[in-house]
Amino acid sequence: MEESAMKAGGERFLRQRQVLLLFVLLGGALTVCECGRYSVAEEKERGFFIANLAKDLGLRVGELAARRAQVVSKGSKQHFQLNHQTGDLLLNEKLDREELCGLTEPCLLDFQVLLQNPLQLFTNELQVIDVNDHSPIFLENEMQLKILENTPPGTRFLLGNAEDLDVGKNSLRNYTVIPNPYFHVSTSSRRDGRKYPELVLDKGLDRETQAELHLTLTALDGGSPPRSGSAQIHVLVLDINDNAPEFTQSLYEVQILEDSALNAVIVTVSATDLDTGDFGAITYAFSHASEEIRKTFQLDPVTGDIQLLKYLDFEAIRTYEVDIEAKDGGGLSGKSTVLIQVVDVNDNPPELTLSSLNSPIPENSLETVVAIFRISDPDSGDNGRMICSIPDNLPFILKPTFKNFYTLLTERPLDREERAEYNITITVTDLGTPRLKTEHTIRVLVSDVNDNAPTFTQTSYTLFVRENNSPGLHLGTVSATDRDAGTNAQVTYSLLPPRDPHLPLASLVAIHADRGHLFAQRALDFEALRAFEVRVGAADAGSQALSSEALVRVEVLDDNDHAPLVLYPPPPNGSAPCPELVPRAAEAGYLVSKVVAVDGDAGQNAWLSYQLLKATEPGLFRVWTHNGEVRTARPLSERDAAQHRLLVLVQDNGEPALSASVTLHVLLVDGFSQPYLARPEGAHDQAQADGLTVYLVIALASVSSLFLCSVLLFVAVRLCRRRRAAWEGGCSVPEGRFPSHLVDVSSTGTLSQSYQYEVYMTGDSRTGEFKFLKPITSNLLVPEPGREVTENCRNSSVFS
Repeated sequence: MEESAMKAGGERFLRQRQVLLLFVLLGGALTVCECGRYSVAEEKERGFFIANLAKDLGLRVGELAARRAQVVSKGSKQHFQLNHQTGDLLLNEKLDREELCGLTEPCLLDFQVLLQNPLQLFTNELQVIDVNDHSPIFLENEMQLKILENTPPGTRFLLGNAEDLDVGKNSLRNYTVIPNPYFHVSTSSRRDGRKYPELVLDKGLDRETQAELHLTLTALDGGSPPRSGSAQIHVLVLDINDNAPEFTQSLYEVQILEDSALNAVIVTVSATDLDTGDFGAITYAFSHASEEIRKTFQLDPVTGDIQLLKYLDFEAIRTYEVDIEAKDGGGLSGKSTVLIQVVDVNDNPPELTLSSLNSPIPENSLETVVAIFRISDPDSGDNGRMICSIPDNLPFILKPTFKNFYTLLTERPLDREERAEYNITITVTDLGTPRLKTEHTIRVLVSDVNDNAPTFTQTSYTLFVRENNSPGLHLGTVSATDRDAGTNAQVTYSLLPPRDPHLPLASLVAIHADRGHLFAQRALDFEALRAFEVRVGAADAGSQALSSEALVRVEVLDDNDHAPLVLYPPPPNGSAPCPELVPRAAEAGYLVSKVVAVDGDAGQNAWLSYQLLKATEPGLFRVWTHNGEVRTARPLSERDAAQHRLLVLVQDNGEPALSASVTLHVLLVDGFSQPYLARPEGAHDQAQADGLTVYLVIALASVSSLFLCSVLLFVAVRLCRRRRAAWEGGCSVPEGRFPSHLVDVSSTGTLSQSYQYEVYMTGDSRTGEFKFLKPITSNLLVPEPGREVTENCRNSSVFS
């Protein structure tokens, strides 16, 4: 077996050398070399060192990377990885020889080393060496034999075989049976190299002495240490049956298309037995058939029909060798072999494996390698022969290189502005009937040179932000586009120096370099800065960067963050407030005063309205809403109090509205020349003044009543005295009109009518006592020398 493997390897090597010689004679542009064969044991871990390709190929360290070396193997799995720095060829995954090659020996994996600059191809083979990692397994764990008692010694009985997935010396070697006086096991080989056991009778059986025997059959492989598997044999000793079944043919050969329908009858086997009764009843069964055969075919035990259970695949298995056993009722059996050959049909479309793709490529490229790929078809004959093509209207050409390898090249320079990408459809068609084809589309991008500057979507931007914003607030976004591609179209944004050198641009705004988002660096104040302009630049990332700029105007929107400020009347600063003098003769609409206020905001936030919140006497005064003028609402009368306190509210029109209040003190006078009493300092609030007034009125009424009673009592006493004197003959009272300008005060004197007494009740007096002023004339008294009037708006009256 090893000699046949070496012979097959030598023939393959000779064929490869012949193909290589033919390619060299044809003057191909691709240099092809066959380096040799490597070997590795299966089950080696990923990253296992196989060989140093750089040394074997005669290359320097690092030349593999410079020449863009690549390991190309058949199929979708990549079994190898190449270290471009050291030149080591390593395993990319753990190899399972049984999965890769099954029972084929030697197990060879073809791979190529492709050097792209300049283009050179090295073909190699990796032999996967088997290790003893599988034990023999019997397909039947229990076997039953029925043997006639008159069976002569030396008779052989076919047993179910064991399978071992390993090959070579690790495959199944022999069978043994537990030592016994009746049987031993003989190991035989089939034409495909597999071994099967036969039980050989050493001594005649005697059913009356022993009717049953239980044996253990053991299968051993040739590994080190060897592995084994066992099965139980149940031997039943039967009465005499002297005729075994015989097949009409010792070998059946049949051909079947791989696309045959399921349950189709492939062949019918037939055997005869000269015995009668149970000894002549024949049943058919597979003999030492593999699991694959049992899954693929079904044997009718009565008719001998072999039917198809699953679809065939010519590319996987081309030939099936099936052993059929015919048994009669007496336990005798006959053997025949059915050889099933699978006929190929064109059921596999061609396959295309892309080895290398260069994309994007510069637009000025000429005869540049775009892609390298390999085509294959697992079918045979014309079904496996292929042709390859691309559309005619493209600036590319296909060039065959070696052994189904093709190179896709540019035929003429490209123009990115005319076309930025190409979708190249490669069509591979086989020559079978019917023809099958595979299409693979390659997307090739054309790289650009930096010949376009970024362009803003707008030449100028206007952004709005409300004042008192939070730092880091997103103000807006500027955007620029670049017609170039790749890094030439990567736009970065930056703030350019402002035209006004005094503008602190760095503390006002910042920009995101990649997205163009503008952010506020700090809170803005509308009253300090209402608008400013920023120049934004956009530059691409080309080798020679191009740029453009746009103007961004940021306008700050006003927020209602300032309450109204009252300018007049001014707030008290420790001294008594100055009252507003209103003559009692004032008519309705008389201008008492005007509240003057301002607001630091703008727009509707600065629209002010005035409102009278509280007044000592409601309905006497009113405040104009828009200008703050305080006017009398009706004519004044003598019954109106002399002093009034007005609380005026000033409110803006913002959201939410802010307000301020001011208190006006109004004094009603008969004339602007009449002295008046100013409001004392430290007066209580209006609620306390109203309560005190009530108490004072009560006290005044009490005093007046007491005074009236005293006067009446005094008059009554006088009248009584006069009457008594008249009766007694005393002095008489002079008759005649009593002088009107004199008042009798019991001989205490009289007061001139020119004297007046005014009663003044202190505003903050808590005792309700009266104070009397000194007599005054109709003219105002001049203040005494050295006495200063310290209060701002008091009249020059002298108080006792």
